[in-house]
Amino acid sequence: MLPPKQILFPVDYSEPSKAVVPYVHDMLEHFPADLTLVHSYGPEALALSGLALADPMLLEDVRNKEEALLKAFACANFRDQRAEVLVDSGDAGVVVDNLVKSRRADLVMLATRGRGPLRRLLLGSVTAKILHDTDCAVWTATGAAVTEHAPRLPYHSILCAVGDAEEAEAVLHCAALFQRVYGASVSLLHVVEPPPAAYETDYGSLWKDLSDAAELQLRNVKAKVGLDAPHTVEIGIVADRVQAEAIRLKADLIITGRGRIQGRLSRIWAHLYSIVRDSPCPVLSV
Repeated sequence: MLPPKQILFPVDYSEPSKAVVPYVHDMLEHFPADLTLVHSYGPEALALSGLALADPMLLEDVRNKEEALLKAFACANFRDQRAEVLVDSGDAGVVVDNLVKSRRADLVMLATRGRGPLRRLLLGSVTAKILHDTDCAVWTATGAAVTEHAPRLPYHSILCAVGDAEEAEAVLHCAALFQRVYGASVSLLHVVEPPPAAYETDYGSLWKDLSDAAELQLRNVKAKVGLDAPHTVEIGIVADRVQAEAIRLKADLIITGRGRIQGRLSRIWAHLYSIVRDSPCPVLSV
C-alpha cells in the first residue's frame, strides 16, 4: 500500500542495479520510509569462492563475505541513509517474496535484465517472478531505461495507464498521490484492444460502445478519487499505445495496475510485461 513505509531494494551489483540507486534516493526524499537492501546468492558464489558446499563453517564464511559486500555497497551509495542489509542464499525471486511478507514491504524497486535471444519477449526471470508473486507495489525499469540517460528526477510528467475497472481506483489513487507529492502533471490513458476479427462484426459500433464505456469509467473514477487530470481512450495494442503516449508526453514514470488475479498467468500479465519491457521510463505497478 502506498505511500511506502518499507522499501525493499534487491541488489545484484549490475550496472542496471546501480542505476536504480538515484531513484531509490528520490523515493526516500519524498516519502519517509525505511530501506532494506537485499542480495541473494546461489551455488555460483560458493564455486567462485573455491569453497566446499559440505562444510558449514565455509558456508558461513561465504555468507559473511556476501554480507560485507552488501554493507560496502550500502555505505558507498546510502551513506546518509539508515539502510538495513540482508543477504540470503537461494532463488532471488523467492528471497525477495519472503522478505516482502516478513517485512511487510510496501514497495520493491529493481531493474530488470532480460537476457538471451528471447530478451525482447521476456523480462528477467527475477523481475517476472516478483511482479507475479508479490503483493506490494513494484517499481521497475529495463536496464536501457535507467542506464542510457541521466535519471529524470524528480518526476515531472506521469502517465497513468488504466486497465481493469476493478483496479482503476487503486491506480488513480496512486497517481493522485504522486501528483500531490511531486507536483507532477498526470495524464490518464485507457487502451481498448481490438477484438478478434470476425466477418459479421460491426467494428465501428463495437469500438464506439467500448470507448464510451471506458470514457464513463474514467470520469466516474476520477470524480470518486478527486483526481484532476486529462484522460484519453485509444484503440490499439496496449503496450504499443502506452509506449507511444509515454514518448509523446516525455513521461518520467508510468503508473499502472498488476491485476487482481495473481498466482496464474492471464492477459493482464502479458500487458504488464510488455509495458515494462517496452517502456522508455520506469514503471510503477500497483
